[in-house]
Amino acid sequence: MATSTFERRSPPIKLAELSSLSAADSAAINAVLARLKNLPGALLPILHGVQEALGHVPKDAVPVIAKSLNLSRAEVHGVISFYHWYRTEKPGEHVLHLCRAEACQAVGGRALEAHVKASLGIDFHETTADGRYTLEPAYCLGNCAVGPSLMIDGALKGRVTADRFDRLTGVTA
Repeated sequence: MATSTFERRSPPIKLAELSSLSAADSAAINAVLARLKNLPGALLPILHGVQEALGHVPKDAVPVIAKSLNLSRAEVHGVISFYHWYRTEKPGEHVLHLCRAEACQAVGGRALEAHVKASLGIDFHETTADGRYTLEPAYCLGNCAVGPSLMIDGALKGRVTADRFDRLTGVTA
């Protein structure tokens, strides 16, 4: 009785790493990783570092960060998508965080929100057509005593009215 042996051959598959990261972006990400990857719980400090360096956490940074920390891509992506603070798209020249918490809403936050959206012509998580402003919601800026509050490029502003918003940004509807 003849026996046949079946040898399964499959060509070696080598997936090329496709990345849209520029050399400068890769260098910035690698510098953050080199500086922070040995910290306990390094993922959050690294994500903050990458966003600080690039203005956002590019989707192609996820596998690089995951590999460096011996995590899955899903774990890194899960953290990025869980926290509202992280952006995966490049922001506008100026980032506005408008407080939507109860204390700010109680002192005119909703009217301010409507004015800001109408003035900029965008909704939350969007950037103006000219790339000048990105509008993000914040769920408390810790400035409740002097709301409504707005943060412009990290600078906290209190008692923001529609007129004050227009003066701060130079935007008018």
